[in-house]
Amino acid sequence: MYVLELGGQDDPFARREAASAASDVAPLAPGLATARGVTDRVGHLAYTHRACELVGTAAPDVESATAVLDAATVDRAGTVAVRAVDVRASTGIDTQRAERALGGVLTDRGFAVDLEAPDHTLYAYFADPAGDEETDEPAGDACCALGWQVVDSLRDFGGRQPTDRPFFQPGSMAPLEARALVNIAGARPDTTVVDPMCGTGGLLLEAGLVGADVVGGDAQEKMVRGTRRNLRHVLDGDGHPAPDRYPAAGEWGLFRADAARLPLADDAADAVVFDAPYGRQSRIEGELAPLVSGALEAAHRIAPRCVLVADRDWSHLAREAGWTVTDRFERRVHRSLVRHVHVLG
Repeated sequence: MYVLELGGQDDPFARREAASAASDVAPLAPGLATARGVTDRVGHLAYTHRACELVGTAAPDVESATAVLDAATVDRAGTVAVRAVDVRASTGIDTQRAERALGGVLTDRGFAVDLEAPDHTLYAYFADPAGDEETDEPAGDACCALGWQVVDSLRDFGGRQPTDRPFFQPGSMAPLEARALVNIAGARPDTTVVDPMCGTGGLLLEAGLVGADVVGGDAQEKMVRGTRRNLRHVLDGDGHPAPDRYPAAGEWGLFRADAARLPLADDAADAVVFDAPYGRQSRIEGELAPLVSGALEAAHRIAPRCVLVADRDWSHLAREAGWTVTDRFERRVHRSLVRHVHVLG
């Protein structure tokens, strides 16, 4: 069993993304989830910071956490360090005191402490829904979860902002959100992901970085040309953030076409993911429903999974196009914009 340290303030969304890289993901406490198994893909999740092999859970106080560690079998060799985390500042725990107490249990067993480069790091997560002011509906119980660090996610999103790409347009999605969406869609090596409204290519970039083959289309030639520049820069060129820490970038291709008339064969892809135009920003507000409906029908023809992002709930259009809405999330971007994320299968 593993404990996952979640990021952001939307735990259900973070757990949904985590399920693309871990099995049997379930809520534990605010900012925390459990998983029965994890894969290396945890390292490329957007809203999971790390996975730890679960030692045990206790009440969210130092004495209870120390008792759990004292009773646990520690089948490890080498140096250790302890990191205590007051998740979302929800417990008010003295993290330094917790680290000293838990570290004392380990040194009493003969382990040497190395705070700079330990062989093993024990995380102690203290969380309490009563003190979580960042989440509208905190889930789980107050607890301390102890776990040995297994996989950390690669936090390189800040160096890959839309404004840093060769081609940029206002309204481009941030890479953190784009990564989560393509992960939910199932992007990984040996899959093909299609974005029929690719814009500047942000979703395609993130899917390609995690190893998927990506195919993008847009009705505007300007966007196709710009996305081509961005894909060359990031997937094939000097803009790749860390080639040694990612799978080999996927192959990619682009086309200009209406999203309702994709030049792709039936069942050509594993997933479709797209950010539909927003009515308040688009010149085609009156034609928005037919546009989204046509894109959903075309997506259903070429792939068994789809993630649709929009500025409103288009669930009825998704069902009319033959999809089942398996999840839907509302992601607040700012005061006047909420993204509706539809997970379709």
